[in-house]
Amino acid sequence: MNYALPEEIATLLTENRSRSNKFPNLIRQGGYLPPNNDLLIDAITALSMGKNILLKGPTGAGKTKFAETLSNLFHQPMFSVNCSVDLDAESLLGFKTLSYQGEKQVIEFIPGPVVNAMTNGTFLYIDEVNMAKPETLPLINGVLDYRRTITNPFTNDVITAEEGFGVIAAINEGYIGTVPLNEALKNRFIVLEIPYIEGAQLKKLIQSNTKLKEETNIDLFVKLSFDLIQAVTQGKLSEDAASIRALLDACDMSVVIPPKRAILRSIVDKLDEDREKEFVKNLAETYF
Repeated sequence: MNYALPEEIATLLTENRSRSNKFPNLIRQGGYLPPNNDLLIDAITALSMGKNILLKGPTGAGKTKFAETLSNLFHQPMFSVNCSVDLDAESLLGFKTLSYQGEKQVIEFIPGPVVNAMTNGTFLYIDEVNMAKPETLPLINGVLDYRRTITNPFTNDVITAEEGFGVIAAINEGYIGTVPLNEALKNRFIVLEIPYIEGAQLKKLIQSNTKLKEETNIDLFVKLSFDLIQAVTQGKLSEDAASIRALLDACDMSVVIPPKRAILRSIVDKLDEDREKEFVKNLAETYF
């Protein structure tokens, strides 16, 4: 199953796998700025060939924003599933309910995100896929492979995905409540590692996605983020401390309240260990 790529994307893909800076200009306000263009090219290539993609990376690195950006680039709406231990067949496929046709009471099936995405030929986004119970996701194995079909257990209808259907999933590994993906499920995806955004790209993201416009402070937040990421890499901090989402919140808050207090509310107070809180507060004190 192939997609008709938007013309500007198809052109860039055929121009010798262009590594120019054209891609960020195609991403609308609030979109994802990839750390390198290969990441975006590979995601587009996989989806255009009808393959599923799995976005792996730390919390706050931009996986959901990347999925939304891909949806925009393909001019595709996107139905979403947020996985948890409570995820069941109804959450994925839909449920039956009582309704009325005139004065007559009837049983009506309300489609869920998987069925909606398949029947409308749009993207399906499965967030935190490794939070679901291992016995739940095999329900949609047939949706994720070449068959692109499922037998709806609530109606016994065989549903085959319409042209344009595709699946994007996201995963945070090693978090409390997550389970390793089994090989049968993992093999149904092309895997893309999503790292934290840094440097000039992070600066552009702050400029385009927050209310902070003062360049001096933007540069300081970029440096703070670099130090936080380094500390996470060295095992001094948990990944939550380097969340880009939290950093953008701090940038927004710093327009109204002092930057150190914005960092306290957006980053520090989310951490569990006092040692980590002091570490981040000391960094903020250094820069601001």
